[in-house]
Amino acid sequence: MTRSPTLVRACTRADEGGSPTAVVIEPATAEGASADGGRGRPRSPGADARAGGAPRREGPHGAGARHPGVPPTDAERRRIPRLAGTSHAVFVSALPPGATGAPVHALRFFTAEGELPACGHGTIAAIARLAHRTGAFDGVLRTADRLFTGRARPAPGGLIHAEFDLGPVELRRPDPAAYGLVLPALGLDGRPAGPARVASVGRPRLLLPIRSRAELATLEPDFGRLRAACDALGLLGVYAYAGPDPDGRAAARMFAPSIGVDEDIANANSTACLAAHLAGPVPLSLTVDMGDSLGHPATLTATARTGPGGPRVRLGGTAAVGPPLPPRP
Repeated sequence: MTRSPTLVRACTRADEGGSPTAVVIEPATAEGASADGGRGRPRSPGADARAGGAPRREGPHGAGARHPGVPPTDAERRRIPRLAGTSHAVFVSALPPGATGAPVHALRFFTAEGELPACGHGTIAAIARLAHRTGAFDGVLRTADRLFTGRARPAPGGLIHAEFDLGPVELRRPDPAAYGLVLPALGLDGRPAGPARVASVGRPRLLLPIRSRAELATLEPDFGRLRAACDALGLLGVYAYAGPDPDGRAAARMFAPSIGVDEDIANANSTACLAAHLAGPVPLSLTVDMGDSLGHPATLTATARTGPGGPRVRLGGTAAVGPPLPPRP
C-alpha cells in the first residue's frame, strides 16, 4: 500500500504560511516505473479504465490497496491533492545511485486535473522531505525530461532550506493577441507596466508586470474568462508581478485556472522564469513574496546570471515538514 502523504509547507516566510504540498514516498523501483507502466510519462485521465485492469479497493488518501511494492496508478495520484487538501502532490521514488554514488530520485507532479512536467515548489517540498531525517540532502533528481541537482540544509526554527538548479528557461515575446485577452480577464484597463514575456520550463506562462504591489493586491480575475484566454494562447497561466525594488525584492501572484489552480500560493518555477528574464551579466539575487492574498504568506529566492547557454537560475525556499497525514475515509 502506498504510504500516507506527508504535508510539507513549501516556501514559507520565516515560519509562517507556505504552500501546502502533499509528498508521497513511493516504493523504490529499478527505473521509477509507475504501477501503470508509465515510466514517468503522463497518461490521459481514462487510460487506467482503457487498460482493462480490475477495479482496486480504495486505500488511504485514494491510493489503491494492492501489493506493497506496487505504486499507485495515475488516476489515484490525481486524487491525492483533493484528499490531502492541497493544490499539488509530488511522488518521489528512489532510483539506483549515480556514478558518483550520490542518491538519485524520480519526481512526478500532479494536480487534481492531471500530471505536470515540472513543479518548482513541489521540487522544494520533495527535497525538504528527503532531508527531513538527517537535515541535509545532496543528490540528483529526475523529472519527465531532465536530470538536475538538489541540495538542502537545516534552517533556523527547525525548518529546512532547499534549492535546486532550474535548467534552461525559454523566453519569447507574447502573441500580439495576449494583451487583449488577458488584461480584461484580470480586470485591468490599458497596457501593463512594461512588456510581458512568455517563459517556459516545460509549459509556457505569461510574465506580466504590474505597476505596484498595491495594484497587484487588488487584482480580481474572472477565472472562467482567464482560463479561456490561457487555453487560447496555449499558456499554463499568468504570473503577475510588481518590482523588484533596488534590494531585489518583488511581489507576485500566479493565476493558473487552466490546470485547476485559480491562484497558486507559491509558484517557484514562474519565479525562476522571472529571474531568468531579469538576468544580466551581473549576478541577480531575487526575493519574491507570494500568497498574501490567500492568507498564506510565502517567499521564494532565486539567483541568476546570463551565460553562453542562456540564463542560469538556482531556485530556493524554506520548508516545514509535517507528520504523515492520517488516512481519510
